[in-house]
Amino acid sequence: MSELRFDGRVAVVTGAGRGIGRAHARLLAERGAKVVVNDLGGSMEGEGSDVGPAQTVVDEIVAAGGTAVADTNDVSTEAGAKAIIDTAVEKFGRIDIVVNNAGIVRYAGMPEVELDNVERHIAVHLLGAFNTTRAAWPHFVEQNYGRVVLTTSSGIFGLDNNLPYATAKAGMIGLARSAKLSGAPHNIKINLIAPAAQTRMAGAQELDDDAQPVPGVPFMPSSAVAPMVAFLAHEDCPVSGEIYTAGAGRFARVFLGSTEGYVHTDGAATVDDVAANWATINDETDYFVPADLMSWSGAFLKHQFDMPVEFTQP
Repeated sequence: MSELRFDGRVAVVTGAGRGIGRAHARLLAERGAKVVVNDLGGSMEGEGSDVGPAQTVVDEIVAAGGTAVADTNDVSTEAGAKAIIDTAVEKFGRIDIVVNNAGIVRYAGMPEVELDNVERHIAVHLLGAFNTTRAAWPHFVEQNYGRVVLTTSSGIFGLDNNLPYATAKAGMIGLARSAKLSGAPHNIKINLIAPAAQTRMAGAQELDDDAQPVPGVPFMPSSAVAPMVAFLAHEDCPVSGEIYTAGAGRFARVFLGSTEGYVHTDGAATVDDVAANWATINDETDYFVPADLMSWSGAFLKHQFDMPVEFTQP
């Protein structure tokens, strides 16, 4: 198998001053990409700023023979996101890849969670990803090429004290699923990564680069996530609008599916019909993985229009 390279490509990685983002930036640079290492340098809660983390990663990349520049603009603002993309174009002449990794975390759940907490998560995670992707989009269209990786989270499955974070991360899915349709005619692919790693934002002590596994103890270095992100950012990536997980040596796909469900054909359905057929509605024996909204609609209404659809066995 030939080595997948990024020679001639320019990548922006947000939140790349530490942890997972740092691992992404280092791997892309190692494989030949010129990298804009973006990091506001603030706390986990999004307070403050510091050029140190981004510059440290740049120094590491350069020392290893790569090419990178530091950027401390704020992804949560339209102007900040545009400045990040402008940095790539001004320094390296183009932009090919945007890895949206910047994020914050302030743990809270119902009913104590405050509106400001949710709004701040949405501003950094969801709007931050939207801002950078939108700023890069005209460049992608002009060159008929672009790759975007959004960072979602396994937190979308539910954790009682993680509501703001999960809310913002779930929004990433809708962003990617819609943007993939706009990007398809222009060879722009956009996918999602749900990382599994020991980082400060995950409430764990971050592992050193030279850390070694300990028998019986989970070993989840940030570097174990980066190979999936690099593949999703590569020109050979065959998919768009999909969700993948990576970490601890495991790589997997997460998908949205719909059961075959129950079809009521005898007049108007009642709440009693729903209750009586609850098991059928929830039966996962057959399910459908929609490619987009129209695909889902066709499957959902096939009993009315005699539209055949293939169901995927679990």
